[in-house]
Amino acid sequence: MIEVTVNGKRQSLDVPADTPILWVLRDTLKLTGTRFGCGLAMCGACTVHLNGSPIRSCMTPISQAEGKQITTIEAMENDPVGQAVQEAWMDEAVAQCGYCQGGQVMSAVSLLKNNPSPSDEQIDNGMSGNICRCGTYPRIRKAIKRASRKGSAAIDESLFTEVKA
Repeated sequence: MIEVTVNGKRQSLDVPADTPILWVLRDTLKLTGTRFGCGLAMCGACTVHLNGSPIRSCMTPISQAEGKQITTIEAMENDPVGQAVQEAWMDEAVAQCGYCQGGQVMSAVSLLKNNPSPSDEQIDNGMSGNICRCGTYPRIRKAIKRASRKGSAAIDESLFTEVKA
């Protein structure tokens, strides 16, 4: 048994230790917001947070999450920074096909939690591991800036930490 916390809920998982987190989330826990993209940890579609840091779940074995907190896109509606990012994504009409957007949002949330007012260069660096095949990068940057302004104006800095639901 592998013990993890997923979106604030303790889970005892009877899965092989080398099973990628992505497949535990999708197949075992039925949390399908995290997507399979390349399977090589290069596109970012599978991004989740492990103890608050973004990771590529397609290549990270569940054994590395033992005793840790996994946060998925499904939990972002309960996270003040996640709410700000998702609202900005809608306001800026970021998604085109939408396939990569869960991973994009997870990376953007992590970026803003570590740097509530990032520069263009910091946004580009923070989002560099996420590929958008539709090429919505200018809208992604604009949405992150919008979320940053909202976060700075409406969300207390103490909320820029990982939600421990």
